[in-house]
Amino acid sequence: MNRLAESQSPYLLQHADNPVDWWPWTPEAFEEARRRGVPVLLSVGYAACHWCHVMAHESFEDEATAAVMNEHFVNIKVDREERPDVDAVYMEAVQAATGQGGWPMTVFLTPDAEPFYFGTYFPPEPRHGMPSFTQVLGGVRDAWTGRRGEVSEVAGKITADLAQRELPYGNTEMPGEEELAAALLGLTREYDATYGGFGGAPKFPPSMVIEFLLRHHARTGAEGALQMAVDTCERMARGGIYDQLGGGFARYSVDREFTVPHFEKMLYDNALLCRAYAHLWRSTGSELARRIALETADFMVRELRTNEGGFASALDADSADPVSGEQVEGAYYVWTPQQLTQVLGAEDGAVAAALYGVTEEGTFEEGASVLRLPQDAGVADAARQARIRERLLAARAERPAPGRDDKVVAAWNGLAIAALAETGAYFGRQDLVDAAVCAGDLLVRLHMDPSARLTRTSRDGRAGQNAGVLEDYADVAEGFLTLASVTGEGVWLEFAGFLLDHVLDRFTDPDSGALYDTASDAERLIRRPQDPTDNATPSGWTAAAGALLSYAAQTGSEPHRTAAERASGVVKALGPRAPRFIGNGLAVGEALLDGPREIAVVGEVGGRLHHAALIATAPGAVVAAGPEGGDELPLLADRPQVDGRETAYVCHHFVCDAPVTDVAGLNRILGETQG
Repeated sequence: MNRLAESQSPYLLQHADNPVDWWPWTPEAFEEARRRGVPVLLSVGYAACHWCHVMAHESFEDEATAAVMNEHFVNIKVDREERPDVDAVYMEAVQAATGQGGWPMTVFLTPDAEPFYFGTYFPPEPRHGMPSFTQVLGGVRDAWTGRRGEVSEVAGKITADLAQRELPYGNTEMPGEEELAAALLGLTREYDATYGGFGGAPKFPPSMVIEFLLRHHARTGAEGALQMAVDTCERMARGGIYDQLGGGFARYSVDREFTVPHFEKMLYDNALLCRAYAHLWRSTGSELARRIALETADFMVRELRTNEGGFASALDADSADPVSGEQVEGAYYVWTPQQLTQVLGAEDGAVAAALYGVTEEGTFEEGASVLRLPQDAGVADAARQARIRERLLAARAERPAPGRDDKVVAAWNGLAIAALAETGAYFGRQDLVDAAVCAGDLLVRLHMDPSARLTRTSRDGRAGQNAGVLEDYADVAEGFLTLASVTGEGVWLEFAGFLLDHVLDRFTDPDSGALYDTASDAERLIRRPQDPTDNATPSGWTAAAGALLSYAAQTGSEPHRTAAERASGVVKALGPRAPRFIGNGLAVGEALLDGPREIAVVGEVGGRLHHAALIATAPGAVVAAGPEGGDELPLLADRPQVDGRETAYVCHHFVCDAPVTDVAGLNRILGETQG
């Protein structure tokens, strides 16, 4: 029976025609397992996941393997991007049991959803010390039928252990100078001074850590923090992890040099990195940072924007090889010297090979190279470089393109809205601001119900069935708060307030101030997920703390300020110990220590003082702009213009310094009040 055919998830639809009798995650699936007396095989992945495609082709499309699965298991397929709560709960179990995690994730459960055996990718035959998938199926089947009591005991113990896993989240003291300085020291120890970034291979873009480093430098003047951010951003921008032709970043680099990427392109990475580079430009004036921010913004709008005005989740790593027709990772992006010559001719082909690091040996597979840009062409050759890039991009467009996961995820669209709105405002690109507003309109229209509860996903203009989780409420609120600052329209502040009220009412522990990833009235799993650490995206916990803090600064709301401070207590506990994994929380900590500053601009939205306020580097500063007498934004209330001129007020907790009417005066106040 094809139970996935009506799904909105592109990942589930990829498996709809498998010979495996898949179920979606539903109560009926577990009832079927109880009725048949068999265990559940839970398989979790996502549409752009390369190894998910590999396992699907090797095992789930194989008739013999599917027959074993169908006879002995109830098989459930989950899109981790639709159900991050399910993914989080069982990934915690996998990591606890095996010391590692990843996708596809394979977990065997009792009919009561209790896990008892775990893994990720399993090959079709034994390989590198790993059992084959059919061996795993046989072993689990034999254990279930021959040692049921032992299996049930193991499952119960694992579930009980998960339920008891609690970190000291209830610390209500926000992080101070000591914790943030210790976090910086910890990052310095893990910094790769040769190639940028943190740790070894594989190396992921450290977006949230970069934001912390920029804020820490802005508040303290620590040059080491700025240098780590500058060098890491330059290494990524010039490496293969960045698409030198079309813009945008791949998910991660398989090496520590940022040379060879895992080629999938995710909306969340590009939204976070677009904003990071825009903030780097704001801090340094770097032309490279400006270029990367704008190219990444243009990539998102050009390749990820949907017909409804939202932003699609991802582009696949794989695409069809032009010769064999087989799906091959990176086929769309890599080049050989011969291919450059075919497109550009001998002379320009040689120039392109030198410019982009394309060699006969190659940096990827079968003699192909990932394009890098070790250094820009000289001024005299800049026009030639631009022509070469344009011609290569046009030629690449003739290749079979990677597939697109076109579901709209609320949280990731919130991140994109914030990035596009700020980038557009910084660089005079109203089209980017308009794209952000359009995505915001879609979220309000399609993802928010009349009580402002969020639906996590939509596709083709239809809302999905899955409830929003904490990161959805937090990141969408952040996007709306950014729109309010950029456009001066108070309705975005109101929408953010509605979402954050849900955070206070349905996601927050009233006793400790700790936050949960799912609402109090959400589907009950074996554990209510709760994680303050960043993954590929900011943790919902610290993203909510940041949005609560910004909303409090915009409105003067003490309950929201108090909630932000209490939620940030976890940063005091974890920041010095694991700074790489709580970068977003550290960035919120910087904003708390700095105020954050509140900048009210009375006058023209988009005027010179408004622009100067938006590009101020004060950590977490909030900006409100609008005409004198306007009441859409609370920060503007009772703030008159001086002599009828555009006027700026810099405030702390709504108590303001003397107003100024020129950019130099505004910058002077912001500089003088920095710690």
